Amino acid sequence: MHEGFYFTYIVASRSLTLYIGVTGNLQKRVFEHKRKVHEGFSATYNCDRLVWFERFIGVGNAIAREKQLKGWRRAKKIELITRTNPTWIDLSEGWYCEAQLPRPMV
Repeated sequence: MHEGFYFTYIVASRSLTLYIGVTGNLQKRVFEHKRKVHEGFSATYNCDRLVWFERFIGVGNAIAREKQLKGWRRAKKIELITRTNPTWIDLSEGWYCEAQLPRPMV
């Protein structure tokens, strides 16, 4: 198993629905959430704003953290996000050029 950097992350919708995941390439995975590349929960509920992440050495550590967070009550997850990102800004803002991102629905 490749032991590099991995990320546990939370993306949120505008209505604050949360999705927790793990990836070895955070920039690529957030882009996939924004473009709804994969069908599933995050695409269905428009979870496309990166609001929190942690970096780990080794995939096992990132997966363990993901499992821990998924076991938490919603209030504790919100407290974690708010502690480091009180305004819930999209931490990936500026990562992509305008042409790469989906156009807003009118």
